[in-house]
Amino acid sequence: MTYAEKILKYYDELNLPEDLPEGVEVLYPFAEEEVQRVTRLFYNQFFNDDHKRAFLIGINPGRFGGGATGIPFTDPIRLEEELGIENEFDKKSELSSRFIYQMINAVGGSELFYKHFYFTSVSPLGFVKDGRNLNYYDIPELQKAIEPYMVAEMRKQIDFGAHKIAFSLGKGKNISYLKYLNKKYELFEEIVPLPHPRWVMQYRLKRLDEFIDEYVQAFTPIIEKAN
Repeated sequence: MTYAEKILKYYDELNLPEDLPEGVEVLYPFAEEEVQRVTRLFYNQFFNDDHKRAFLIGINPGRFGGGATGIPFTDPIRLEEELGIENEFDKKSELSSRFIYQMINAVGGSELFYKHFYFTSVSPLGFVKDGRNLNYYDIPELQKAIEPYMVAEMRKQIDFGAHKIAFSLGKGKNISYLKYLNKKYELFEEIVPLPHPRWVMQYRLKRLDEFIDEYVQAFTPIIEKAN
């Protein structure tokens, strides 16, 4: 199977986490026909091979990015303008997606980038409560309840073909929890923290070029080694 076929099979069979705290709902976009259509176009275009990839691990999908399109860190606008995949989603912008595609262009463009990197999250599905995005760590009961689920889903994805070094998109709570998981379950040899895209866009926008360069410097050795 190609990398694309493995990913698409994984999402076709993806289970929902159970026993969530009261009021917490799961974002599950993959039942929608438009999501199924664009994810197949995207993965077959950029992952039609059997190369290993470095995992870039976010928190969990949000309502306007991966929670809408099914493609991590890719909002409907970037899906169309950067990847050339026309879509019927509401054209809402998402801060993290804006950062990610500026970074991807700085690395060398989508074709080169996705040949070497695979976006996922600690939880492959996002959460909302009271109509607002919810991070897995915002409610301790949620984080505890879905730990076995998150580990099982990460292992399934690692089986696609993963480098031993992964990256955390987030230097705060996300990397702290990933280090805990990694020590307990031995998922990767090393997880390198990078600043979270939303944090950069929301609080450090004047230093955008500096943070994009931090990503480029971290990713360049992986691309050069593969080539």
